[in-house]
Amino acid sequence: MTKPFPWDEAMQFGFGVLHLSPDAFWKMTPRELAQAIIAVRGRLASPLARRDLDALMQAFPDTGQPISGAMCGPDPRIHRTLQD
Repeated sequence: MTKPFPWDEAMQFGFGVLHLSPDAFWKMTPRELAQAIIAVRGRLASPLARRDLDALMQAFPDTGQPISGAMCGPDPRIHRTLQD
């Protein structure tokens, strides 16, 4: 089943990010819009192949233990307590 074209997202990007006029937006083809999105955001990374995921899982198995030095909870540099 084919997904419908994401018009809401396309219009949000065209008007909000590219600052296109409605006339300019509606004259663009979907391919032109896609290239404009890539120009701003860059190309999407390819999905990880299953064999690569399996190799990562083999190299870094879950141990059930927290990673040393890993941050748990909110970042204190960003989040402040109500007492501040």
